[in-house]
Amino acid sequence: MGRVPRTLAVANQKGGVAKTTTVASLGAALAELGQRVLLVDLDPQACLTFSLGTDPEDLDASLHHVLLGELKARDVLIGVDAGPDLLPATIELATAEVRLARESGPEQALRTALRPLSTAYDWVLIDCPPTLGLLTVNGLSAASEVLIPLQCETLAHRGVGQLLDTIHDVQQLTNPGLEVLGVLPTLYDGRTTHARTVLETIADTYALTVLQPPIPKSIRFAEAPAIGQTILTTAPATSGAAAYRELAKALL
Repeated sequence: MGRVPRTLAVANQKGGVAKTTTVASLGAALAELGQRVLLVDLDPQACLTFSLGTDPEDLDASLHHVLLGELKARDVLIGVDAGPDLLPATIELATAEVRLARESGPEQALRTALRPLSTAYDWVLIDCPPTLGLLTVNGLSAASEVLIPLQCETLAHRGVGQLLDTIHDVQQLTNPGLEVLGVLPTLYDGRTTHARTVLETIADTYALTVLQPPIPKSIRFAEAPAIGQTILTTAPATSGAAAYRELAKALL
């Protein structure tokens, strides 16, 4: 009987908050520390899949087929050299949501699919889509914890209340053990008073743990996916890479 991996759903229904960057970079940082890591791309836009060097359009099989019970998760796994493994997404995942809705217990499809892999990994990081639909509910139902990346701007945390409501529903209905790990400040510019104020407001408004360190704003994050790697490889000495390494150590 192997131990259960820590399964982290990285969720925020607002796009552009560095969700995918966080999954890829944190996953790479945990792998550097000798952890066995699986990344799950639950977003039909397949940004995580693309940013780790796989063109979704070249894939015949993906998480879509796994959620619908047509293939096993291990059949679509992509191994990455010296880094985390990946369960890839394609645009087809958008239709999985509609088809799953007709099944019984549709919010448990991902949890069921991941179960046979559980002993192979120490960590599973799930990149949830920027919506509060059935796919995100699947991510939350399969997770032990939720990490909420949040851009340090006033309007960015307007949706956090809705996300917390959804998490509460999932705790009531499908996953009573789900915990909110905390908020991860992203795209952070510590030079501005505004960013620092927003950071303080979040902690007060939602009574959530603010994870440290904040992830700095950096053009290097945008450059990395273009060559199918993370900032830990493309710009290992930068403050962004250091921040994700520090976060990984803190989580361990």
